Amino acid sequence: MNKELSELLQELSQIPGVSGYEHAVRSFLRERYAPYVDEFVEGRVGNLIMIKQGNGSEPRRKVMIATHIDEIGGMVSDIEQGFIRFSGIGYLDRRHLIGQEVTVFGRQPYHGVVASRPPHFKDEDISEYPKIADYIIDVGLPADVVAENVRVGDVIVVNKEAIELTGGIMNGKAMDNRSSVVSSYICLQTLSRLQHEWDVYAVATCQEEVGTIGAETTAYRIEPDIALVVDVTFSKVPGISENNPCEIDKGPVLGIGPNMHPVVTKYLKDIATHLEIPLQSEIISGHSGTDAWYIQVSRHGVPTGLLSLPSRYMHTPIESVSIKDIERTGRLMAHFISSLDESFVDTLIPKDGFEEEV
Repeated sequence: MNKELSELLQELSQIPGVSGYEHAVRSFLRERYAPYVDEFVEGRVGNLIMIKQGNGSEPRRKVMIATHIDEIGGMVSDIEQGFIRFSGIGYLDRRHLIGQEVTVFGRQPYHGVVASRPPHFKDEDISEYPKIADYIIDVGLPADVVAENVRVGDVIVVNKEAIELTGGIMNGKAMDNRSSVVSSYICLQTLSRLQHEWDVYAVATCQEEVGTIGAETTAYRIEPDIALVVDVTFSKVPGISENNPCEIDKGPVLGIGPNMHPVVTKYLKDIATHLEIPLQSEIISGHSGTDAWYIQVSRHGVPTGLLSLPSRYMHTPIESVSIKDIERTGRLMAHFISSLDESFVDTLIPKDGFEEEV
C-alpha cells in the first residue's frame, strides 16, 4: 500500500467537516496541497479553489476538478433532561447509529455516545431500528451543565478512527468523499512532473451532501471549459443487486450517461487504455447524484466527466475504499489533463449523426 496516501486519507477522514462546517478540512488542504498549487481562493459559501497554472499561451483554457469535502453528520435539535436529541445533516443510516461514539461541538467539544431506551421494556420492539428522533446522546454531564454549554444547532460528528484492512483497503468515516479528495492530490502531484497547457482548478466543494451547493456556485464562478468530478459509487457486497458491476480494488468507475459528455468520457477511456489503468463503467441514465449534475448546466454548459471510486457501506461509519483505486484515479486525471490542447475543444461540439461508442 502507498504509505503516503494511506496516512493522508487517515488524517482527512478524522477531520470534522459536516456539510456547511468544512473549515477545518479547508485549512488542512491549504497546508498539504501547497507544494503543488500556485494560488488558493476561498469561496463565500465554503469552497476551496486550488489553482495550478498551465504553460500554454494566455488566455489559457480551464479544467475544473471537483471533489466534495463535506461529510454527513448531525445537529442538536433539543436538550431533554441533560440528554441531547439530534437530527441528521445529510442522509444518516440510522441502523449504524446506536452505540456510536460522537463529538458534540458545543462551547467546547464534548465526547458522547448515541443511545436509546434499553430493550428490557415490554413495549420496546427490538426488531425495529429506532428512528433518529428516538435516539439520545449522553455526554456524561449533569443536566444544568449540558444546558449551559450545548445549544440547539450545535454540530455533531461520529468518531471513527480510520483503519487499514488487509489487501490495501481503508475503512472509516467520511471516505465519501475524502477518498476522492486524495485522488485530486495525486493528480496535482503527478502534474508537477508533467507539462500541461491548461490551468487546473482543483475545487474542494462544500455541501454536496445537502444539495451540491458548492459545485453550483464554483462552476458559475470559474466558468471552466471542461470539468472532471470524482465521487464514490456502490461496490459489490452481498445483498446488492447483481446488476451492479462495480468492484472495489478493480479500478476507477467511468460514468456513462446524459450527465456526462460523450467526448470527455471516451477520452478518459482512451487515456486509461493507453496507461493500462483498469477501468470499470457504470450506466447512469439520469441524475448522477453527484456534483457533475449541476456543473454540467452551469452558465452555457460545461462538458463534464465523472469518475467514481467503488465504496462499500456508503453513509455509515465503516465506509471502505481501495488505495490503489484512489491512486489510479489521480494518475488518470493527470494524464488526461496533460494531453489537453486547443484542438480538443473543437471535438466537444456535438455534430449531427454523432454515434461514437464510449
